[in-house]
Amino acid sequence: MTLVEGAETGGGPAAGSTAAEEAGPDRPLRRNRDFLLLWSGASLSFLAARVTAVAYPLIVLWHTGSPLAMSVVSTAALLPLLLVQLPAGALVDRWDRRRLMLVCEAGRLIVVGSVALALAAGRMTVAHLAAAALVEASLAVFYRLAERGAVRNLVHPAHLPTALAQNEARGRAAGLLGQPGGVLLQAAARWLPFAFGVFGYLVSALSLLLIHKDFQQECADRTGRRRMTTEVAEGMRWVWRQRFLRAALGYVAGTNVLFQMLALALILRIKEAGLPSATLAVVVGIGGVGGLCGALGGGRIQRRMRQRTLLIGGAVSWTLLIGAMGFTSEPVLLGALYAGTGFVGAVFNVGASVYQVSTTPDALQGRVAAMSGLIGSGTNALGSSAAGLLLAAWGAESTVRAIAAAMALLALFAVLAPDLKGEITNDGTDTGTDSATGG
Repeated sequence: MTLVEGAETGGGPAAGSTAAEEAGPDRPLRRNRDFLLLWSGASLSFLAARVTAVAYPLIVLWHTGSPLAMSVVSTAALLPLLLVQLPAGALVDRWDRRRLMLVCEAGRLIVVGSVALALAAGRMTVAHLAAAALVEASLAVFYRLAERGAVRNLVHPAHLPTALAQNEARGRAAGLLGQPGGVLLQAAARWLPFAFGVFGYLVSALSLLLIHKDFQQECADRTGRRRMTTEVAEGMRWVWRQRFLRAALGYVAGTNVLFQMLALALILRIKEAGLPSATLAVVVGIGGVGGLCGALGGGRIQRRMRQRTLLIGGAVSWTLLIGAMGFTSEPVLLGALYAGTGFVGAVFNVGASVYQVSTTPDALQGRVAAMSGLIGSGTNALGSSAAGLLLAAWGAESTVRAIAAAMALLALFAVLAPDLKGEITNDGTDTGTDSATGG
């Protein structure tokens, strides 16, 4: 395994210093009661969020018939990804994570409950839905950052790759089930998706109350008296000093742009081929299965490879798979190739999560994860804009081939970039870190 497991230079907990280590590495993760409670509750929470997310635009369009109103509500749900991430990261590091997650679940329960009641009473308004989508998405950002930072305090370091692989699989499964589930529930009764949200957030909150271990280490600096900008800047400086991490984030930003472009190109590819729109559901469904399989195997693969190997191997694999997409419009083959990209992406996500969580000091977990999320969110918007221009000028087939060529350049970057030649290893050293202590 290539990551630090509790090395002081990476900010990980020292051996025997946390409750997560008391059970020892020989105790199976499936017998870790606290992690299972967190994982199960978060699974329902993520599924509930996916169900309500797809229901918001459907409800608005159904009631108003206005694409503009639908766009307003959809934008309200996306704004927190850009505006809330950095301050949320600082507050997650400052506040008690368990208490914060409980507040998030209680808040989301109230918000989606108000929507369910309004729909059942026939008193829905666009302003209400937009406000609810904004608040629910904002609380989701806080919850996700706190939950990610909590995991390494509930499991032994030796089990961290497996735990984060299970988290990745949970997210993929929520995506597979949440979108069709939200559509079906909305078709049965417009208030049902939000009633399911109430149920999911309630169960998640109850699971948090049953967990015994602390969600973070004691930290003398967690006083809450420093300015928000100071704390955010502290997280940015720490990331900047990690040469490998900052180069890897640049690589991730590039791949996010390309995959956002690919998602839109696939829609046009199917349309240009004269295939029915339902074909897209087949392609995306097969692709989702590939991502789920990659998440389930990601922990084992990550333990056998260095992070640089994952970066290079991922880009090369994506280049070949996306390149092949530029030469076929056959739905099953497109789905299989898309599943391959999803498999590689899930493995990469597991490896990236393990590296970030293992090497980031506990007191900085929220801010570092927030920066990663912000980069992903920002580049997604850039990818959508670039895709629109390229698709209009070149069409889907040429755009897909251009995406493959750009991915090949990223693979070359991963091979040649000097900052990607150093990473934290088992002996606790980080040849890609400017700071001697990593903090």
